Amino acid sequence: MIYDYLIIGTGIAGLNAARMIPKDKKVLVVCKKTPWECNTFWAQGGVVRAKNKEDIPSHIQDTLTAGVLLNDTEAVEKLSQESMDVIDDLIDNGLVFDKNEKGELAFTKEAAHSTNRILHADGDATGREMHMFLLKQCPHEIVIESIVIDLLYENNICYGAHLISNGKDKIVYAHNTIIASGGVGSIYRYHTNSTTIAGDIQGICVEKGITLKDMEMMQFHPTVFIENDKARKQLLSEALRGEGAFIEDEDGYQFLKDYHKDRELAPRDVVSRAIFDYSKKTGSKIYLSFQNFSKIFFKKRFPNIYKNLKELGFELPFERVPISPAFHYSMGGIEVDLNSKVKNTKNLYAVGEVACTGVHGANRLASNSLLEALVFSKLAVEHSMKTNYKIDLNDYKNKDKQPHYILQKTTDKAIKNGLRNLMWTNVGIVRERQELIDAYEEVESYLDEDIGRLLFLRLLTAKSIIKSAINRKESIGAHYIKEK
Repeated sequence: MIYDYLIIGTGIAGLNAARMIPKDKKVLVVCKKTPWECNTFWAQGGVVRAKNKEDIPSHIQDTLTAGVLLNDTEAVEKLSQESMDVIDDLIDNGLVFDKNEKGELAFTKEAAHSTNRILHADGDATGREMHMFLLKQCPHEIVIESIVIDLLYENNICYGAHLISNGKDKIVYAHNTIIASGGVGSIYRYHTNSTTIAGDIQGICVEKGITLKDMEMMQFHPTVFIENDKARKQLLSEALRGEGAFIEDEDGYQFLKDYHKDRELAPRDVVSRAIFDYSKKTGSKIYLSFQNFSKIFFKKRFPNIYKNLKELGFELPFERVPISPAFHYSMGGIEVDLNSKVKNTKNLYAVGEVACTGVHGANRLASNSLLEALVFSKLAVEHSMKTNYKIDLNDYKNKDKQPHYILQKTTDKAIKNGLRNLMWTNVGIVRERQELIDAYEEVESYLDEDIGRLLFLRLLTAKSIIKSAINRKESIGAHYIKEK
């Protein structure tokens, strides 16, 4: 059997793509664990929507400014121009965003936005609310516990994927494949991502010769509580700073004013580097303070952050919380065109964080990620429906040559931990050229070890990030090279 569509991933990008595909199409949606083990589910802040047509040029400019003009301008224009329609479509179908006292959509502000244009749902659970809504809207088959370990890719045509589904090898053929597998968070020691997000598919792309773009552009979120034992660290949404939280040192000094005129609302790369630099120079712990909030407001606006930090022993908003930057988002990914079709392929699409649409440039503007996933998943489905490409298995020479992979081996855990520390130390917020070269050589040595398939793919992704960082010799946005 050949599916009309194979969708890899059940975050907002994958589920919105599934929602856009007619019910009479044969569609298979696969996820590594369960549908809610994705970054969308944990997204706190909100989603951008241009307030009106007059706001579109300003949103475009804010996105380009944050991205240090490394963005693809056409992609940014497409993002903003489509923003009202895609969000209003969700609202018309029943998704509820928070309202103000007048019953109007409650737009809020986040860093580097010139106006309030961010919508949120259930206070600080926008991603979760959007995810659960889209999950209920999905009319197609979803298969859980299915790891994509290879793409069936030959002569620029994707014939489907090789899965390990509930422990067994499974080959899935599809006329169109949409990759929506997310970013690379788990290759860093400190990150805010779901533990399923490890850059496997990007590694497959390296293996297949599918182009990755801007892989050095890794965004570190400035305000994360990392002092817990979980792999995924507790994000403290940028919306907190948008509403008046501020960053200070042990003595209460608000040092961001020494680094940027916009202080807490400067772009994320600026705030992350400021915290990194100030902490290194002074040895001080860094805190996020909520003293501008009343308890009633805090509990209503940020109910989940309140609950999660209370479980960790914090009484908010009366106590400040120690913070550190942590890996948050990959601006780079699989290079795609304006329809999110993978460059130089016939029938392969990539949407969401796994893709590099060019929207984010060198630094993602806050809350553009959920919007990008919605807009470009819609464009991908529309393009694929219009093209109506059909694979011919008679042309696929490797259909009887699929190897059996061993997912994990005994040495993997130690190497995986070594990689995470290496990426955090050498390929993090501030980079030095020699440290990047050292990291590259270390990853090469890891690849010579007897390792499982998943770690092998993760290492290929790490290698692509480091190689891109070495090749970009000048600092720009999130890629900051410290000169000796």
